[in-house]
This record gives sequence, structure tokens and C-alpha cells, in this order.
Amino acid sequence: MLRDITLGQYYQADSVIHKLDPRVKLIATITFIISLFVVKNAFGYIIAALFLLSAIKLSKVPFRFMVKGMKTIIFLLLITVIFNLFLTPGEALVSVWKLTITKEGLKSAVFMAIRLTFLIIGSSVMTLTTTPNNLTDGMERLMGPLKIFKVPVHEVAMMMSIALRFIPVLLEETDKIMKAQIARGADFESGNLIKKAKSLVPLLVPLFISAFRRANDLAMAMEARCYRGGDHRTKMKPLIYKKRDAFAYFVLLCYLAICIGANLLVIPGVIL
Repeated sequence: MLRDITLGQYYQADSVIHKLDPRVKLIATITFIISLFVVKNAFGYIIAALFLLSAIKLSKVPFRFMVKGMKTIIFLLLITVIFNLFLTPGEALVSVWKLTITKEGLKSAVFMAIRLTFLIIGSSVMTLTTTPNNLTDGMERLMGPLKIFKVPVHEVAMMMSIALRFIPVLLEETDKIMKAQIARGADFESGNLIKKAKSLVPLLVPLFISAFRRANDLAMAMEARCYRGGDHRTKMKPLIYKKRDAFAYFVLLCYLAICIGANLLVIPGVIL
């Protein structure tokens, strides 16, 4: 289950998406997430789906590798769908005991499930096609104007990048600890949901110890190399916009304009 989490991993490939400037990919991801909450009908979600599928195709990352990350949020997805399905007031469709499924609740549940699915896959496209170093550089450059307000931009970008990079590392460490405890007789599978949650408590102590040890080793390594933050630091590979980045921004603007225009589209006789 833990191996199914793809967020924070990098997939090596020779594709157009991999070659794009990290700033473009960061802005594209933010824009895509915003668009998911801008669109209000089925046509808008079809446009978002086509945009996402095109990005996955261009990235040359296997689609099954993208989708397997969804396994980890199925429980959250089910809770969201159920809450929207039964707690949204409106025109009743089906009534079971005290629970009522409304037309508005069904529409809200479907759209919310699509939003969460697209959000996770869209974020995975960025992390799978961008190295942690490039991600750090991109975030630092995008947040550059905040330096005027004395915000430690480089440090913030570094912390976010390290946190993202440590996700697969900590997941791998958790998997090793679970296998070691299973070999010693621990049971993480049997019982109801509460018992399964309680059985995971013994994982927390060794996992926290391992995380703190890794953090301490990283801090010592950075100090040993005289790391002093972002002031007056130079880049071995400075970020420079190219023609493909400008074209990507143009495509992004067109996509956002189409999504906004989709809200104005109403097809008679079709539930949107």
C-alpha cells in the first residue's frame, strides 16, 4: 500500500514535460488546481480531463504509475462522496430510512470525486517530471518578490523541497519497519478499522526516531559543507526560459480561458 504513493517521487524520462522550466510546471499545476474549482459543469471537466491526459501522454510516464497513487486516497474519496451524497439538500431522488440522496448531492459527489482524482494525478505529474533540485530552484524564483517583505524565500523553498523529497524515503522506512515487526509476530491486517489503527501505533516510535536521525544527519552534512542559505549563492544550472516554455504558457492561458468559457455553456436537456 505504501509503495503505491507516487507523490514526491521522480520518474526519469526524455519528454517535453521533463524539459520544461520548473516554474512553468509549478504555475501549470497551480492553474490546473484552480481550474478544477472554477469549472461548474460536465463540459469543463471534460476539458480538464483532456488537458490532464495530454500532459500525461507528453510526459511519457506510464499511466498505470500515475493511477496507482490513487489507491492511497480511496478511503478519503469514499468519505467525501458519501458526505456530499447524503448531506446536500435539494430535490430527493432516493430515500433509505433517514438518508436521502438528492439530485444536487449526486452531482456534487460526482464532481468532488473527479476534482480529488484530477488534483492528485495533476500534482503527481509535476513531482514525477521534476527533480527536487529543480523544484527548489523554481519555487525560490517564483517566490522571489516576497524577499521585499523579508520572507526567507530560499529557506522556505528548501524546506518544502526536502519535505517532498523525504516522502518516499519515510514511506520506504515505514515499509521496512512494518516487515520487521510482522516477522516478529505483529498483525496489521486482522480486526476492524479501530484495531488496525491501534496496531499502527508501535510504528510511530521507530519511525519518528528514524526521521529525527535522518534530519540530524542532513543538518550535519549541510553544515559540514558550509551551507549558509540563499544569500549570494550562484546556480550551477540557472533557470532560463526557452521558446517551449513560452509556448507552454500560451497553452496554459488558452486552457484557462476555455475552462472559464465552459461555465457559460448550457446544453438544453442535459444535466451539467
